[in-house]
Amino acid sequence: MVSCVTKANIMKFSDGMFLDSFRNIAKDYPDITPDERLIDAMCMQLVMNPQNFDTMVMPNLYGDVVSDLCAGLVGGLGLAPGANIGDELAVFEPTHGSAPKYAGTNKINPTAIILSSVLMLRHLGEKVAADNVLAADRHVIGEGKTVTYDLGGTAGTKEMGEAIAEHISTL
Repeated sequence: MVSCVTKANIMKFSDGMFLDSFRNIAKDYPDITPDERLIDAMCMQLVMNPQNFDTMVMPNLYGDVVSDLCAGLVGGLGLAPGANIGDELAVFEPTHGSAPKYAGTNKINPTAIILSSVLMLRHLGEKVAADNVLAADRHVIGEGKTVTYDLGGTAGTKEMGEAIAEHISTL
């Protein structure tokens, strides 16, 4: 299922054109079930039944809202990896982006960038490396000793990252 998320009932021209494009393209993929949702209803459904959704397409603004909402469902922006994969290029980054206002502060949970690297490693076919990085991240978070404030700890970005790297070396 591919869900198209808009507010086409109100934004008749801009979102209406997006929805029309979705409908036209969906005709070329009869094996995929097209699904149409309004952004407000989609947010509610994602909170109540996130397992019901797989792939969503939407204008950029709604994507930003939905990605932050979904990050909240898993514990916050510090835990949300991101991947933009095209036919020829792929970009991997935390959902929150680079967070420039926190650069050099040693306060940010490194998990989002680490999990983005796991997605990149998998994309590159490096399954063992991806699994090891993921296992180390899970271990450090599960142990709870060297985690950042958003996970209930007092460690900085550097300390948490070093703990994850140290655990990778034991795998």
